[in-house]
Amino acid sequence: MSGTYLGMPSFPKAAAEAVHNETLRGNLRHATHTIRDKRAKAVAELADWAQLREAGKQIKDRTLRHLDEYLVQLEKSVTDAGGTVHWAADADEANRIVAGLVKATGEREVVKVKSMATQEIGLNEALEAEGIAAYETDLAELIVQLGEDRPSHILVPAIHRNRGEIREIFARTMSEWGRPAPEGLTDSPAELAEAARLHLREKFLRAKVGISGANFMVAETGTLVVVESEGNGRMCLTLPETLISVVGIEKIVPTWRDLEVFLQTLPRSSTAERMNPYTSTWTGTTDADGPQDFHLVLLDNGRTATLADEVGRQALRCIRCSACLNVCPVYERAGGHAYGSVYPGPIGAILSPQLRGTESEIDASLPYASSLCGACYDVCPVAIDIPEVLVHLRERVAVQGGRGHRLEKAAIKAAGWVLNHPAALAAGEKAASKTRGLQPRRLPGAGAWTDSRELPELPPEPFRDWWKKNRT
Repeated sequence: MSGTYLGMPSFPKAAAEAVHNETLRGNLRHATHTIRDKRAKAVAELADWAQLREAGKQIKDRTLRHLDEYLVQLEKSVTDAGGTVHWAADADEANRIVAGLVKATGEREVVKVKSMATQEIGLNEALEAEGIAAYETDLAELIVQLGEDRPSHILVPAIHRNRGEIREIFARTMSEWGRPAPEGLTDSPAELAEAARLHLREKFLRAKVGISGANFMVAETGTLVVVESEGNGRMCLTLPETLISVVGIEKIVPTWRDLEVFLQTLPRSSTAERMNPYTSTWTGTTDADGPQDFHLVLLDNGRTATLADEVGRQALRCIRCSACLNVCPVYERAGGHAYGSVYPGPIGAILSPQLRGTESEIDASLPYASSLCGACYDVCPVAIDIPEVLVHLRERVAVQGGRGHRLEKAAIKAAGWVLNHPAALAAGEKAASKTRGLQPRRLPGAGAWTDSRELPELPPEPFRDWWKKNRT
């Protein structure tokens, strides 16, 4: 990946600060509870939800096992349909390809469909460095861009903002990016949506280049699929003369029939809708219909390395529904920014450390950003066992070492010796009981644990002595 957000601390430090932000916690609590309650009702309508979930898992696993074959098939299908395929090993290569394609058109601005892959590689920043302006057109992404903010949720990037904050951002910054906000703008959802529509319309109508990601790619036909709820994506995919799509290599499904499963599970798991409002599909280019120049940039950026891990590879099944975020007690309290990645929440805690590696402080901390309650696994529409992968990655981090892990290893070794020597254990228990009045309320060297937990009170005498008096 292109790296963590500049200046981001490890998850525990960022989360400790976030939990004291009452406005943030209120926004997150209201939004996540609303979404997950609606999702539960939508899923309950399908008697065969468990079978659909298992089918999605099996399709994804089969595709990942034969990913090399399907990628070759996809390339041929896209090329035969009039598109051009580019291969990008990492973020830098992907950014160079996209910037080169835009500059070749002579244009200096592009409109964008909401895309996690382009956020992952830092495409907007890379284009800006080349003198190219990238305009986000998804409403939530627009809010984030205008507010010089960062996304905090996979589905609803501006979930940490309330209506009042959004109104202030529109009124203050829209004029710097194009059409200003209307005079007297209120925080009414209808007025905010209308202000965004008017602001974006002029960009849609003059843009010559569009950039997108894709939710799915169908190998047998070379078709790309984008699902969205606002219609802005449809405008970006059909109006520009050139379309560039940056898509992770794991987004392939073998056939149209396989796609049928995900078009049932994705909308219910993400927006709690029975059917997605806008499902756009395109296959190469067509004369006098849509963009006349189509480029597909297939992105690796750590995915091949993730695929090599038999336990961790299940993270590549993810269809970016965000259901795991909405049920996670840790995400609800810490928010998405604490994860230091475009992929927050439980899925981000297992995906980011695999795509980026666990060498940085924040990536080494992400596998611990969970209570392992398992709610994320229960709602995942492709049955990713996130707790299993979290434990797997914790083992990797522990083996990698570090000060905290060295201390833990030393403590466990010392405890093992004491437990193997009864006389030493008995002496330690007596000494602890006699000095119980001097015991600290926090355990030295374990502040992260005892900051929110009190040490148990020691009894006046060891259990062994009590047993001898009462049971001998």
